Amino acid sequence: MPIGKVKWYDVDKGFGFVSNPGDEDVYVGKQVLPEGVEELVAGQRIEFDFAAGRRGPQALRVKVLDTPRRRPVHRHKPEELNSMVSDMMTLLEGQVQPALAAGRYPDRRTGRQIAEILRAVAKELDS
Repeated sequence: MPIGKVKWYDVDKGFGFVSNPGDEDVYVGKQVLPEGVEELVAGQRIEFDFAAGRRGPQALRVKVLDTPRRRPVHRHKPEELNSMVSDMMTLLEGQVQPALAAGRYPDRRTGRQIAEILRAVAKELDS
């Protein structure tokens, strides 16, 4: 069974194509996907059997070798993220910087607020 990489797969249309080393690309329909697999992701490696069809090679059986990379999921809209960054900057400039300039750390409550906002912003930017 050859191993190829998914070139593209459209969930709405229910098909896509996978590269076939040394030969033409192979059609992959949703009916040949393993049980529990709803979609293939571009770049994902799969093992497959194929046969010649009227329009070219078609996959008969597919075995997924790589777990798909998940598409980024943003929990916040850009406007909400902008507001979070603005709040964070206000807290940093108004409460954290003056305390640090005076040679002490900010109080625990302020530190926790800043840490929560920083984590949320970092997670959102990293996805």
